[in-house]
Amino acid sequence: MRAGMPKDLRISVLLDFYGEMLTGTQRETLDEYYNQDMSLSEIGEERGISRQGVRDAIKRAKEQLIEMEEKLGLAKRFQEVQGALAAICDCALEIQELNDGGVQGIDENVQEIIELAQKISDEE
Repeated sequence: MRAGMPKDLRISVLLDFYGEMLTGTQRETLDEYYNQDMSLSEIGEERGISRQGVRDAIKRAKEQLIEMEEKLGLAKRFQEVQGALAAICDCALEIQELNDGGVQGIDENVQEIIELAQKISDEE
């Protein structure tokens, strides 16, 4: 990997959310670079373009992904929802621990809360 263009893992996440909005070539190029860890030279050789051409294409597609996220915020929202669901599960488990079997039905309600949070998480 070239020191002048460090790989940004955030782009892999944005590619998952917005990749279908890019052209096929843009999507494939970003996937090869960020997910398959191919070098600019390898991608250029495969596509028959210069290393600089690959770098420029990646830069343009990356900017498009960032712009989409700035406008739509889907990746940020997803991360917020995942964090909130994890917090809900943690709170439910703490309630269960504090109850220690004292109040009938709490353990069952905790299990239901956790199952529902996991279901929502899986659907996101």
